[in-house]
Amino acid sequence: MTLQFTSEQRFDDGVVEREFELGEIPGILWTPATASADAPTPLILIGHPPLGLRRMYPRLAGRARYYAGRYGFAAATIELPGSGDRPRWAAAEEARADLRRAMEAGGRVSGEIVDALVLPLVERAVPEWQAALDALLALPEIEGPVGYEGGVISVGVRLAVVEPRIVAAGLFAGSLVPAAMFEEARQVSIPLHVLLQWDDEGNDRQAALDLFDAFGSQEKTLHANMGGHTGVPQFELDPGARFFARHLR
Repeated sequence: MTLQFTSEQRFDDGVVEREFELGEIPGILWTPATASADAPTPLILIGHPPLGLRRMYPRLAGRARYYAGRYGFAAATIELPGSGDRPRWAAAEEARADLRRAMEAGGRVSGEIVDALVLPLVERAVPEWQAALDALLALPEIEGPVGYEGGVISVGVRLAVVEPRIVAAGLFAGSLVPAAMFEEARQVSIPLHVLLQWDDEGNDRQAALDLFDAFGSQEKTLHANMGGHTGVPQFELDPGARFFARHLR
């Protein structure tokens, strides 16, 4: 797939934001003022839930511009399958509806619902992230190594297992995890920095702790904070950035 830039803007801190299309996949790339063919910079892929890039933009751009402006990393994200302006995905929408009904009923979300919601997304999204990585690393101002951060955590787990160019990951323990992903987690060996919101209303806390325990990485750190799903403290941004600085420089 060919990457084509569709817009560009430069912020006061010198960070350049460019929207792009990779085939039919929209994405955004942020690069620091220092990035050039003579001084290429490492890359952080920023994952997110399937809520659409436009809706997620303030949070994604805030993190990306922090990494670029303060630490000199490039950062990029892409639209997930079936979300945003991409074609609707009937099976995914049905699974989300089943999840909403289960949560509104106040009962336990079944493994069947979790599998139907997450596993097909992992199967579709991970090859697209790898295609994006191919295209982004072909740009003269970007080079490896590469980090991945954000959610859906199962996408991050799969990428950590199958993509050798990713050398460190900052994961958000805020999404439902299929049982099959625990076995994959045992195969993860790269350094991990994991954020957990203790009172996340949409997350099974014990499952998140069990997944962290399952990771095979020799270096893994868990930061747990009080509060709900969207209440990650602002101060957690810098420890995550310093984690990537240790492993991408």
